[in-house]
Amino acid sequence: MGGVAVTAEGFGLKGPRGWAFRGIGLDAEPGALIAIEGASGSGRTCLLLALTGRMKASEGTAAVGGARLPKYLAAVRRMSAVANVAGVTDLDPALTVGEHLRERALLQHRFGDSVRGLLRPRAERVTEARLRIDTALTAAGLDRDALPKGSRTAVRDLERLEALRLSIALALIGRPRLLGVDDADLKLSAAERAEVWALLASIAEAGTTVLAVCGEAPEEAAKVSTRNTAQSSTEDTVQEKEDTDALAATGRA
Repeated sequence: MGGVAVTAEGFGLKGPRGWAFRGIGLDAEPGALIAIEGASGSGRTCLLLALTGRMKASEGTAAVGGARLPKYLAAVRRMSAVANVAGVTDLDPALTVGEHLRERALLQHRFGDSVRGLLRPRAERVTEARLRIDTALTAAGLDRDALPKGSRTAVRDLERLEALRLSIALALIGRPRLLGVDDADLKLSAAERAEVWALLASIAEAGTTVLAVCGEAPEEAAKVSTRNTAQSSTEDTVQEKEDTDALAATGRA
């Protein structure tokens, strides 16, 4: 399957402490690289989760691959995956890279595949899981052999960029049509940020629509900004608390 178009008009989300974001407009073609640009606390993560069907908007409309939001949240969740979202897709520092990959492939097999897929012979299912893992790792640019202990490398021993690549690979195992990546440029050097944007662009070019939260978007990305939708600077602390509460409400989406 290819990527999906993502559109929004007057899209907003309000919580008990005020607006996380509002007035968002977007019109992106399938396979686009979309940067959600804004400062921390401006509601950018909430927008990412709303556009991937993991939070319910309060006003306006959006559509992902023809499924309208906020009505068809489940349909959008089925065609999307998220990576690097604190409180939602956290990596376990005690587990190894290989353990994370096997666990994700098992979950995909049990809960993401069709009934027909579940009935296939075990050998076929094992081969399919390995293919999914290898394909996802290649797309995410993560070379297990280059890690200190290969697949047995613990997450706590990964560099930040390696952990980001692993989180993206785990999301890609489900072969989503829409990939959402939070904090794509957080605490990275200029060279590392360039690597991440090149990676996300390559995923988009391969057909998957990509939504990436960032502080500053590259010129080549389609941009949607939460800067003007954030609350005033005197309310930043309240807004950050609002974002945290909203994230907690998503559960382990």
